[in-house]
Amino acid sequence: MKKFTLLSTIAVLSFANPAFAEMDKMDHATMDHSTHAEMVMDGKADGAVIAKPGDAHVSVNGLVCDFCARALEKTFGKRSEVKGIDVNLETKIVTVNFNDGQTLDNDTLTQIITDSGYNVEGIHRVE
Repeated sequence: MKKFTLLSTIAVLSFANPAFAEMDKMDHATMDHSTHAEMVMDGKADGAVIAKPGDAHVSVNGLVCDFCARALEKTFGKRSEVKGIDVNLETKIVTVNFNDGQTLDNDTLTQIITDSGYNVEGIHRVE
């Protein structure tokens, strides 16, 4: 029985792995979100990033799925000024936490998000 379970697990993982690999190669700007509406999350119930003075809340149009959130997390994660982000798919708000003494101006925030395939509706700085 253990051999069967092990073989079944290996078979399932071998079929699932290529699907996940293809997901990383997708170009989000050309992605059709209507095909994966079932992936929509309700936002983060726990582990949410708490905004501190100087951080930014960005209202973003086009955030509909977990893939959207992960794409923005990867993009902002490459920036040395950014400590972390929280993408709330329910409210369509991206909270950007900056490292102490660092920030990004509104034009740069807008550029990063529009280059990722989304539209910025507004930016509010936490005071």
